[in-house]
Amino acid sequence: MQLALNDPRHGFCRDCLALQSKKRTRCESCGSPRIIAHPELYALSLGHIDCDAFYASVEKRDDPSLADKPVIIGGGKRGVVSTACYIARINGVRSAMPMFKALDACPHAVVIKPNMEKYARVGREIRERMQALTPMVEPLSIDEAFLDLEGTQKLHRQPAALVLARLAIDIEKEIGVTVSVGLSYCKFLAKVASDLDKPRGFSVIGQEEALSFLADKPVAMIWGVGKAFDSQLAKDNIRTIGQLQRMEKNDLMRRYGTMGTRLYHLSRGEDVRRVDAEHEMKSVSSETTFDIDIATYKDLVPILRRQSERVSERLKKYGLAGRTVVLKLKDNQFRTRTRNRALADATQLADRIFQTGLSLLEKETDGTRYRLLGIGVSDLVDKDRADPPDLVDEQARKRALAEGAMDRLRGKFGTATVETGYTFGTRSSAKKVRPVLDDDT
Repeated sequence: MQLALNDPRHGFCRDCLALQSKKRTRCESCGSPRIIAHPELYALSLGHIDCDAFYASVEKRDDPSLADKPVIIGGGKRGVVSTACYIARINGVRSAMPMFKALDACPHAVVIKPNMEKYARVGREIRERMQALTPMVEPLSIDEAFLDLEGTQKLHRQPAALVLARLAIDIEKEIGVTVSVGLSYCKFLAKVASDLDKPRGFSVIGQEEALSFLADKPVAMIWGVGKAFDSQLAKDNIRTIGQLQRMEKNDLMRRYGTMGTRLYHLSRGEDVRRVDAEHEMKSVSSETTFDIDIATYKDLVPILRRQSERVSERLKKYGLAGRTVVLKLKDNQFRTRTRNRALADATQLADRIFQTGLSLLEKETDGTRYRLLGIGVSDLVDKDRADPPDLVDEQARKRALAEGAMDRLRGKFGTATVETGYTFGTRSSAKKVRPVLDDDT
């Protein structure tokens, strides 16, 4: 039988991209069993690309001796798991799991501290390949993004499904990490699809099957339904998406407000959100998990200062500023406190972020022992709208000028070249309160 491109009666091999009859279980060209076929395969154009255990994959790529070993990216015993490779996951390790629990589940795992600069560099390489295929790329994080390939078939001379499959092959061969692809007609189901067959997956959810596919799935699959809301729905005896499909919109809105509207539409596979290529960063933050709990103000202050400098560095790098400062603390019972304060003017200055965070921290040092501290800014704007001259506070202007001089010295000679009085001399005592996991977002 002569197979024609775009003919819905056939699929293709995900390893060599050769067209295949739907009846085939192995590729006629290369023998691979990875055949993808679907009635709507060539009619869909909205994809979601998600890297597989991204941080761990990058580390395995750079150190082949780790290939067959369970790898955990995270801190020491007091840190949390940032990413676990699939071998570690088979042993019960999960992202965000406390490290001591992860090592109990998989004591022979290799633990590696995150190298965010390296991961960001690899993420940019992958992003550039996406943007070469379509300008409609919406990043969700360092390792995942939506792509809208509608209207690009004439350019690529292939339907979106084949373009995405080729992209997955190129990323694996040329960058050295694997990705999973979800293909659908809307963002919600494209993201769901990319998680169905990890790692190295390629899953399709078409419009005709959306209702039946979703019916027996747990409500937690719906975007925005976290643990707390899932528990609330369970108390109301709502556990599957199919139950939501049988409920009236007004009933859901009366019970759950605006979230009820989301439940109604997404449970039916209705998602009108478009891929937003201008998707902006919403916040910039930095947080640290400690080796031992810290309760004293004097021990938390230098850590807050260093984190404020890291946030400021990223804001300046991206030409951004924030109008709200957010302080995050997590105690030794894993309870999180979040405090924020709006500023009169947006800032990208470390000193202003730190001073605002300091006033928030003072109220929280009440004897509670903390395992994590973070500082960040939200309500981001362009740097041109930041830090106008303060005609009243002459000291603030002097501090801003001093910070600019410090930035120039650090840019030329390294970040440790110059320090403030808040952090000077604290590095020598870092063993007592050293961070085991730094996370920048």
